[in-house]
Amino acid sequence: MSTRRRPPLAVLSVAIAVIQVVGTHFAALHQHRALPAAALLLLLAGPALLLLRRRAPGPMVAAAAAVALGYLAAGFPMGPFALSLVLAVVLALVAGARWWAWGSAAAFALGFWLLALQHSMAGRSYLVLAWVVVIVLVGELFRAARLRAAERRRAEAERRSHQRDEERLVLARDIHDVVAHSLSMINVQASVALHLAQKDPDPNKLIEALGNIKSGSAQALAEVREVLSVLRHDAPRIPSQRIEQLPALVQSVASAALTVRYEPPGALPGWVGERVENTIYRAVQEGLTNIVRHAQATRAEVSVALDEVRARVLIADDGIGAAAADEGNGLRGLRERVAQLGGRVELGAADLPGARRAGTAITVLIPAPREEP
Repeated sequence: MSTRRRPPLAVLSVAIAVIQVVGTHFAALHQHRALPAAALLLLLAGPALLLLRRRAPGPMVAAAAAVALGYLAAGFPMGPFALSLVLAVVLALVAGARWWAWGSAAAFALGFWLLALQHSMAGRSYLVLAWVVVIVLVGELFRAARLRAAERRRAEAERRSHQRDEERLVLARDIHDVVAHSLSMINVQASVALHLAQKDPDPNKLIEALGNIKSGSAQALAEVREVLSVLRHDAPRIPSQRIEQLPALVQSVASAALTVRYEPPGALPGWVGERVENTIYRAVQEGLTNIVRHAQATRAEVSVALDEVRARVLIADDGIGAAAADEGNGLRGLRERVAQLGGRVELGAADLPGARRAGTAITVLIPAPREEP
């Protein structure tokens, strides 16, 4: 991350020194007065003190006030001699040295008022006092603006950090879903191929099992590459899993040992977008993966029902039940996905017709978004 470089400290001091010396010189000529060496030293001392604005803004503004007041007390020609004091007050307030800035401005105003009383210029002193108040208020405005800018930067940094965390969480869920499902399917097909090689020498069945392994691994590689492309910032993360892909997903899971019946939805309601379709696909994928890995089931049913009110997804089996395995990362990730859409995931016992035992049923409920009045 590139950082903005600050200008050198001496740039401001040199500019203010030139303005004060040249401006006061011409003002002295207009007043038909000479500008002694002591006055030049004081005119240069104020800008030199601005070099301390980052290390010691408090002492800087106090010393600048003393220099300006000493210039007045010495009776040197009038001019822009107090420009360094003005900047010192503003810079000190912006840097957070408020008590130093207010105290130094008050001390300068009091000293000027006392000098004005000595020279019978009380009326002029009130103008200077008002001028000092305006300078302090301007400094406070700059300070408030800087604080607001810092708060905006902090809020933006927190937003970006939260967004990065969300993106990492989404990628972690996607990688888990892709890898867990694909490896489970490959493991099943590899077991079938091993069984055929040992028990059934029919080459056609063996070739079919090996073909399923090849197609399943190719699909897994494609999905993993899609996720990795996001990590390389080669492509935006757009959900690509759709409801129309569910028949192929169900077919890839079904085997001689597991019969899977799929009940598709009708026409998709208008509120069902890419994100909802991707969540439904991942829900079915996670449910089928758990059935293959843990359920020891012979039958499974998948149904997706959509209407204008909600989406309901049911994945049920006749396996050994949910107690066979602890809730893992996949189901937790599914709950997180669904919760982001305002829905919930319910886990209970399945009641398939004709089943010899009660398996597991995963129900996903996603409400349609509410329209703002």
